[in-house]
Amino acid sequence: MPFKILIVDDSSSVRQLVRLFIQHHTDWQVCGEAENGQVAVKKVTELKPHAVILDLSMPVMNGLEAAREITRIAPEVQMVMYTMHTSEQLRKDAEAAGIKDVVSKSDSIEDHLLAALRSFQAA
Repeated sequence: MPFKILIVDDSSSVRQLVRLFIQHHTDWQVCGEAENGQVAVKKVTELKPHAVILDLSMPVMNGLEAAREITRIAPEVQMVMYTMHTSEQLRKDAEAAGIKDVVSKSDSIEDHLLAALRSFQAA
């Protein structure tokens, strides 16, 4: 069974970039995309991904709120926050919400985002 990933970001261009990068550099399956946290929570229930890449700032429901709900309904799902806004406080809030890692969008996708996801797959 392939390692399935759900990409959650309010920017369709970011979702597309991350999807293309994952498809070209791994054998993982992007099982879906969501434009906000509320849609993400529904898709976690429907698609049963192994991992979720969550943006922080989104309309309707932000990434931290979505992470808390995903942790409640599907505690086995691994989550990484992929955001422009990184800080020590965000890392603490993210960890408390069930997120395993916070990765800056200004960092290399391969070195940081894929490394975080690989650590989930190995776990």
